[in-house]
Amino acid sequence: MSVQSYVLEMLEKARGRYFSGEEIACALGVSRAAVWKAVQALRADGYPILAVRNRGYALGGEADVVTGQSILRYLKTDLPQLEVHKSISSTNDAARQLAASGAPEGTAVVARCQTGGRGRKGRSFFSPPDSGVYISLVLRPQLTAEKTLYITTAAAAAVALAIEEAAGCPAAIKWVNDIYVRGKKVCGILTEGAFDAETGSLDFAVLGIGINVSTPAGGFPPELQARAGAVFDAAPGDASSRLAAAVIDRFMAYYKNLEQKPFLEDYRRRMFLTGQKVTVVSGGSSYPAVAGTVDDEFALTVTDANGQTHRLQSGEVTIALE
Repeated sequence: MSVQSYVLEMLEKARGRYFSGEEIACALGVSRAAVWKAVQALRADGYPILAVRNRGYALGGEADVVTGQSILRYLKTDLPQLEVHKSISSTNDAARQLAASGAPEGTAVVARCQTGGRGRKGRSFFSPPDSGVYISLVLRPQLTAEKTLYITTAAAAAVALAIEEAAGCPAAIKWVNDIYVRGKKVCGILTEGAFDAETGSLDFAVLGIGINVSTPAGGFPPELQARAGAVFDAAPGDASSRLAAAVIDRFMAYYKNLEQKPFLEDYRRRMFLTGQKVTVVSGGSSYPAVAGTVDDEFALTVTDANGQTHRLQSGEVTIALE
């Protein structure tokens, strides 16, 4: 780790406590000048490090700062590897590179900002600094291609429950992978797989989860304002770390018994499309329909204008405007 990372971890472990520059330098085996430079760099990155003459440095107690230590404080799951970044191009890309290099299952990459975040079908995913948390997990499930939907739906249920625990408000699921709070989307989920060319089996999967923890400075872009929201208007201290830990814990608990689908009822109870008029986009065409329920394989049933029932395992469904 860099000196910056070591300094941040040391201050995070004892948030609110002051350490002198000499104390930090001795603990890390570096010069006091190196500590000072690290503190200045961390402040430039937005970390609220306090400095008081004759007392030293401390990390402000109320800021929503995400570090490895701040997540581990709340995390119950024993992860083999956890990477935390202030900013990254894409947590999914980083996790995919780790997976391809042999990273073990459960390896996690977390960031506060993505400069190249993406959603389904390669769409750009709005990932501004200091208002969201972006999580990717390396998975190595023994699943057929048809059952990879279990990963996405387990993640959706896990995120919904984690939000309810952290924010105390209901969270709803829009089939198949979007989470809504107070009628607006606060989370998107993207599962990507790598398949063995010879056997056609799943080599590994990368699960990406992006959560709008608080409203970004300046608000959402005009094109997102009507449908995008945040879990909190203003996030309390450690909200992002608590959410990240809760999401990972909830998902990994489901994942242990993925094929038994222990998350099915949690998903169904929160799926809010049933009975609503929707527009189905599938196979390059679209048609109006009324959404039904989700079956045991997480396929959505819809009834079109001719009374014909369709079973959707992929595609997109949007709520039809009156």
